[in-house]
Amino acid sequence: MRAYKYSKYILYFYTQKKLFKKYIMKILVCISHVPDTTSKINFVNGDSEFDTNGVQYVINPNDEFGLTRAIWFQEQQAANVTVVNVGGPDTEPTLRKALAIGANEAIRVNATPTDGFFVAKQLAEVVKSGGYDLVICGKESLDYNGGMVPGMLAGLLGYNFVNSAVEMTVDGTSAKVGREIDGGKEIVSASLPLIVGGQKGLVEEKDLRIPNMRGIMTARTKVLTVLEPVTADTNTKAVKFEKPAAKSAVKLFSADDLDGLVSALHNEAKVI
Repeated sequence: MRAYKYSKYILYFYTQKKLFKKYIMKILVCISHVPDTTSKINFVNGDSEFDTNGVQYVINPNDEFGLTRAIWFQEQQAANVTVVNVGGPDTEPTLRKALAIGANEAIRVNATPTDGFFVAKQLAEVVKSGGYDLVICGKESLDYNGGMVPGMLAGLLGYNFVNSAVEMTVDGTSAKVGREIDGGKEIVSASLPLIVGGQKGLVEEKDLRIPNMRGIMTARTKVLTVLEPVTADTNTKAVKFEKPAAKSAVKLFSADDLDGLVSALHNEAKVI
């Protein structure tokens, strides 16, 4: 009788353990491979293409805030974190950095990210095949600043979507997200699956993770899966890029030449 009683407890524990494993939240963080903001920007081929020579690439800052928040969910709520990027082999160091920060695995869709819709289409296939509960994107990448991908991804999947997120908590299958609006912050609730377009505020800059040696060594053994792209239309094309106009030289006036200053402001700067 006692052995039967113990076996019931063991069976109950085993069943609960299986249920616990079944409901671990799966998070997908979309990573853009962008030039470091300190890089010197140039264009080639009649200013129609970005010159990549000598440019250092990093994780898109908005995506890095999202990745750090995902790692928090991993540590506090036992979530599983996957990072994904649409790009060529040159983007893999950026994905390896994300793995070193703490992501469990990485996916690279082997294609050039030609436009927002194309990227969203590739990511939608990854989400559908992976069954992710929460998808965190940066609200925009800091290279082209299109801001299109998170919304398009939500539209393709029919998922709930919150943009410009600055805080987020998840309890079971429900999420509460704070998003930045003009003059303040709006708190919304949504059920999973959910797509979030994040920015600074999901975590603060001081909370961003720097890979340590252990993380770097571990990242070498983590899975990085390469997928071939699905067919998708490219609906937009960059025709030409232009740099901001160079700042003009400063024109100085002596303290007693107020008439000359007023004349220049009126006739040259045309601000009065």
